[in-house]
Amino acid sequence: MSKRRWKRLILWALLIALVWLAVDALIGWWYRRGPAVQVTATPAQIERGKYLVAAADCAACHTADGGAPFAGGVPLASPFGVIHGTNITPDADSGIGRYSADDFFHAITRGEARDGHQLYPAMPYVSYKTLERADSDAIYAYLMTRPAVKQHNLANGVGFPFNIRTGIHAWNLLFAGAQARPASQGQSPAWKRGEYLVETLGHCGECHSPRGWLGQVDRARPLAGNDALGRFAAPALTPQALAARGWDRAGLQAYLAGGVAKHAVASDEMLKVVNLSTRWLSAQDIDAIATYLLGDAPPAAVAWTAAAANGGDAPAQSHYFALCAGCHGRDGQGVPHVAPALAGNTGVRDRDAHNLIVAILDGLPEHDLPGLERMQEMPGFADQLDDRDVAALAQWLRGRYGGQNAAVDPAQVRRLREAAGAKH
Repeated sequence: MSKRRWKRLILWALLIALVWLAVDALIGWWYRRGPAVQVTATPAQIERGKYLVAAADCAACHTADGGAPFAGGVPLASPFGVIHGTNITPDADSGIGRYSADDFFHAITRGEARDGHQLYPAMPYVSYKTLERADSDAIYAYLMTRPAVKQHNLANGVGFPFNIRTGIHAWNLLFAGAQARPASQGQSPAWKRGEYLVETLGHCGECHSPRGWLGQVDRARPLAGNDALGRFAAPALTPQALAARGWDRAGLQAYLAGGVAKHAVASDEMLKVVNLSTRWLSAQDIDAIATYLLGDAPPAAVAWTAAAANGGDAPAQSHYFALCAGCHGRDGQGVPHVAPALAGNTGVRDRDAHNLIVAILDGLPEHDLPGLERMQEMPGFADQLDDRDVAALAQWLRGRYGGQNAAVDPAQVRRLREAAGAKH
């Protein structure tokens, strides 16, 4: 092919692209100028919507710290850059005030905004695609009867080429149709209700399932854990993984309802989930979630028994007594309303030392839990302990209080320390 013909083809391609972009912009402009929608809903539908908004944990992504409810601005970290939660108040210019119930259902289940632009999959429309229409309409009725807040959405920090939203069409073609495989086995009404709460409304797999290199949830390994989204890893929630860490149905129910179980305290993103979502659910729905996570025939929770202290770990044991025992107790029994027990703690029993290492390095903020329960701030020890010290302390804690005898590699500590430095 001659150079002249190549040039013509390139020019035609550029012209077509420019026309397409112009038409797309015109369509978006037209939709943004539509009239504000007036919603009429019954009190019962609005109250149902309020409950479902909590079950779907909408506030976690759409209400910024100190911000107006559902006005957006929450920064959501992703491997492709920061994505900000959007304004979903009924403001006509910056929120969803021009959305009809059909527009809203299409957006949250198909990932396409009213003006036609593609939503980033940080909005869990792949999970919400199985949302019942009546539930969507109730959520819509509740949101559209909240105070309108004029707050324009923040610019996202997604770099090229992922900032070209047209490419999300291809992503959707590849991944949006994937069906979630159940993480457990069951057929009871409670199990089926739990499946809907966990896989659809609660979209738990968005954090607790592994992801592929293009950010897609690995539907073949449901709730198998994910350490790539945040500073703390989201642990596996399969029946076998939960049982191995000592979880039973009663423990899960207490944890979801109040953030505290005999051997665990909700922290980091899970603390937000408890405070904003699961604490507001009915006892029946909390039981359904626990039933689904463990299955209709749950495996027996693995009992934990104290291990004898190893004299060969004297330096690590000394670090524990010097830095940790004042709050967590000489025998790891914890102090009520101050620090959780480490003996049998689900985090210490995890197969991966990731979260324990991060807690030692960074510390933890004060925990404001439902009701009157509190846990005080825990200082980080990154400046006092080197990589080998942290690894040795984590290994000693896991052996003494978690029944985990695998070695903790100082290289893992170094990677997590460097990741914290890069973040700041």
